[in-house]
Amino acid sequence: MKQLTFAPRHHQLTNINVWTADSQWLVFDVRPSGASFTGKTIERVNVHSGEIEVLYTATDGAHVGVVTVSPTAEKYLFIHGPENPDASWQYDFHHRRGVIAENGAVQNLDALDITAPFTPGALRGGTHVHVYSPNGENVSFTYNDHVLHECDPALDLRNVGVAVPFGPVTPPCYHPREYSGSHWCVLVSRTTPTPRPGSDEINRAYEEGWVGNQRLAFIGDTLSIAGEKVPELFIVALPDDEQGWKTPGDAPLAGSETTLPAPPKGVVQKRLTFTHQRRFPGLVNMPRHWVRSNPQATEIGFLMRDDNGVVQLWLISPQGGEPRQLTHTTSGIQSAFNWHPSGEALGFVLDDRIALCDARQGSITFLSADHANPPSADAVVFSPDGKKIAWMEEVSGFRQLWMTETGW
Repeated sequence: MKQLTFAPRHHQLTNINVWTADSQWLVFDVRPSGASFTGKTIERVNVHSGEIEVLYTATDGAHVGVVTVSPTAEKYLFIHGPENPDASWQYDFHHRRGVIAENGAVQNLDALDITAPFTPGALRGGTHVHVYSPNGENVSFTYNDHVLHECDPALDLRNVGVAVPFGPVTPPCYHPREYSGSHWCVLVSRTTPTPRPGSDEINRAYEEGWVGNQRLAFIGDTLSIAGEKVPELFIVALPDDEQGWKTPGDAPLAGSETTLPAPPKGVVQKRLTFTHQRRFPGLVNMPRHWVRSNPQATEIGFLMRDDNGVVQLWLISPQGGEPRQLTHTTSGIQSAFNWHPSGEALGFVLDDRIALCDARQGSITFLSADHANPPSADAVVFSPDGKKIAWMEEVSGFRQLWMTETGW
């Protein structure tokens, strides 16, 4: 094991795409551990020399965080909070945007238009956890809506969206908080405030993961017949050309004053898991995890309890069918997970150590020995070359970045 950062401050990794394509640098933000979003810089550390570089510094009272990197280019993508925040417009789920930093230039990913009639390709709220597709062309994100939040916060449902490079999108910008964006953005999930119990309807879509370049899987909160929340796995097939992304379905892409933006024509969410009758129904929310497909796009991994109540890793085909329980641990998986670039293994925290799990047999190999403090559950991420794996661990009260070799 090798400690990479040492400064007396927190260092925060996102849950995926935190390595540069050459496997030489890890990108991170410096927000305090927990819910506070007050970091001002996006930085990276060289995993060999320990050199730290500041990639971006926020100004005008704004804060930044949750940085990811393109798998094909040196593009850094992160959340940017509002400049000059005031009593009416502060950082919140529905007041944030994606920003791309490349070659010293910075541009907004998503446009904002909160003045009706709304602009197709723009959004009316805030985006979060921006992740490039494997080919580096499109970006997924989660979304919250300012327009409906102002009507009633209960109508501001978390959704999943995609940004595609068919911009720029330039709203009229009648409101001082509106702005343009480089990408055409749409929602691809569909939610309702009042799902019918026992149905496939959901009131929240989140923790998405790419399945190849043309599909996106995510967790959706259904209701059981008894009205209890049951998180299930869903998938959507995405348009394959610009016209497909820009063609509305049965509702406006940009939404209305009383409805959320709607997916493009033909984008229909399909439910993959049906766990309402299990002893412990639903995917787990603790540990928080993001559904992840293998690089071959043939299996999607997620966390769910077994019949003994122990959190295990399960795999399912993107076409659906019965999930396969991969792990059979006695103590339970403790963190988010990721696939090795080969698709032959997965990495996560188990028994307070970094573990490697064979994707066929479920056998476990520990990559780290005893830790002074348990690795963080937030992120366990392989390098693109598959030779290294990174995580966070507290040292003397501060979250530091760590790495070890995978043996691959």
